[in-house]
Amino acid sequence: MSTFSGLNTAYTGLSAARKGLDVVGQNVANANVAGYTRQRLNTSAAPSVAPTGRFASGTGVGQGVSVDSIARLGSLQLDTRVRSTAAVAGYSAVRANALIDLEDSFNEPGENGLSAALQNFSAAWQGIKNSPGDNAAAAVLLNAAGAAAGQIANGYNTVKDQWNSTRGSLNDMVGELNASAAQLAALNGTIRSTLASGASANELVDQRNALATTISALSGATVRESADGMVDVLIDGNALVSGTNARTLQVTGGTSMEDARETAVGWTDRPGTAGISKGEIAGAVSLLASADSGGVFAKAAASYNEVAATLAASVNDLHRQGATTAGTTGLNFFAVGNPAATTLKAIPTDASGIAAGYPNAGALDGSLAEAISQLGSKAGSADKVWSGFVTATASQSRAELQQATLAGVASSSAVDLQLSNASVDLDEENVNLLMYQHAYQGASRVMSAIDEMLDTLINRTGIVGR
Repeated sequence: MSTFSGLNTAYTGLSAARKGLDVVGQNVANANVAGYTRQRLNTSAAPSVAPTGRFASGTGVGQGVSVDSIARLGSLQLDTRVRSTAAVAGYSAVRANALIDLEDSFNEPGENGLSAALQNFSAAWQGIKNSPGDNAAAAVLLNAAGAAAGQIANGYNTVKDQWNSTRGSLNDMVGELNASAAQLAALNGTIRSTLASGASANELVDQRNALATTISALSGATVRESADGMVDVLIDGNALVSGTNARTLQVTGGTSMEDARETAVGWTDRPGTAGISKGEIAGAVSLLASADSGGVFAKAAASYNEVAATLAASVNDLHRQGATTAGTTGLNFFAVGNPAATTLKAIPTDASGIAAGYPNAGALDGSLAEAISQLGSKAGSADKVWSGFVTATASQSRAELQQATLAGVASSSAVDLQLSNASVDLDEENVNLLMYQHAYQGASRVMSAIDEMLDTLINRTGIVGR
């Protein structure tokens, strides 16, 4: 073995220690960077070269240390768990937030809720009963009728606004998904080129992982390893990203709550839906579905229409049987169109158009007004329809909130496990820093010792002792 081989051995030690210090520095610099995965230097002992030649010795030592790679200490299993739980949490969170907002808009129970308005309307008929033909009592009734109709219309329009807002959010989600898929495909190409050149692509893999998690949270997509360090992203078994190619999605169907077409998300390059059943996008699509398909907003709008139609029908049925103080019969109290919730309004403008009693029962008869005032307590009344809808929505909201809470806990737990495995531990890095520092100092002292030996061999041989 050459006398100079010791220099190479010491040099490999210096190089490995310096590279280790670089890795430690990178970890420390990115300790607080979201999505960064800690790295470690992988090294191995360089084997000795078998001596050859006539005067070769049978013993030898290795050739120093070899730097094999810079490992990214992530876990494919934990990353997959984070993506899958993020998809479930995204779906539940979108639905729970929408139902909570819907329930808050009811203002129930309370004096500003529709229940109070319907009760005030029923109570106002008692004034008509006590004072048939009185314009003051009629004004109270007409104001109460207008307030109830206004509450129903405002509730319907609020639901409509929520539908439109969710539809806009769905467009944004799909746009974000398409942009993330395009970025991930570009990163696939960059990572492949970087690895082919022999360089480390760990930071690029971190960026790609973050994009994959975003895509999964939006669509429930799964990630599959492919060749050359790239990954494929699949939605319902179909490739959203394949290598460096990315497909796009689009929102189709209804553009308003009254649109009969079902809102869906499909591929831009072929008809039909994309089969997204998880993630925030699936949650938004489920909210925008028709009432028959379980759409939350459409069912709420249908309930407001049912309350308005039921109120108009029940009051009109009795009111047509009565007579005004002038003896006019067959009059409707409410006018209603389509949609019922926004077209409901009282027809009379004063006491002359309001029937308080039955025909031929006398001008002071208020028995019909009494009967109308009791409608709210009967089965199938507008009050009962509204109460049943509010109760059902509250129950559904609590169930969705509970599911969202559980899904959020599972997602947080998965992220915590991922971070415990991949995040930087500064105490550990300080230990590694000292280890590489001492290794560097030791290798440099070996190199200095060999240098002095060679100096003696080359410059002092034959001089010593003269």
